[in-house]
Amino acid sequence: MKLILFDIDGTLISSGGAGLRAMVRTLERRFGIVNGFDGVPTAGRLDPLILADALAAAGRPGLDAAALDAFRAEYCDLLREELATTPIERQRVLPGVRVLLDDLAGRDVAVALLTGNFETSAFIKLQHFALAPYFAFGAFGEDASSRSALLPIAIDRARQRGHAVDGPSDVLVIGDTPHDVDCAHEWGATALAVATGSFDRDALSATGARIVVEDLSDSAPVHRWLGGA
Repeated sequence: MKLILFDIDGTLISSGGAGLRAMVRTLERRFGIVNGFDGVPTAGRLDPLILADALAAAGRPGLDAAALDAFRAEYCDLLREELATTPIERQRVLPGVRVLLDDLAGRDVAVALLTGNFETSAFIKLQHFALAPYFAFGAFGEDASSRSALLPIAIDRARQRGHAVDGPSDVLVIGDTPHDVDCAHEWGATALAVATGSFDRDALSATGARIVVEDLSDSAPVHRWLGGA
């Protein structure tokens, strides 16, 4: 069986910066660090690593498991608040996403997440945009120490759910950053890069992604990869 793994931010949705604002507020509340993510790369990275870099930049030690759990819980509370209060015109499901997900739901293909978001925050975002029903599982920011390491985790979870995925050659990774492309390439999966995030088509093409599209309303490459399944 084929497995398609979707990133969230910049690929499925644009939250109008709600996630980053919630992170900034949580860091200030818990550690007194103001604007602590300024200069910290975020696109395509794992939330725990982004947080670790912000703490390191402020000269603070990393978090143990209990402290990370407490940070995540407060962040998720503030994320719900930010999503609820961000002007609706600054939030959207990105072009072609619902049509593609509806189409895939009617096919013999497994669909899941591969994202740097914490699992809880991932589903908060998806629920806010009414996309959660399309996704039953995935691999998330707290599951590994690098984005690339999430791909075999996602395959294992697909198999645990009864999806007979032979290996990475049966996997399509859809994302909007070079990190998504690198993750696919490291394991021999196929990368589809979509220019709805912070990287344009030229930057994504330079990664060597096999497929680059302007947005997911161009779903023909996905159907070709599926082989008409």
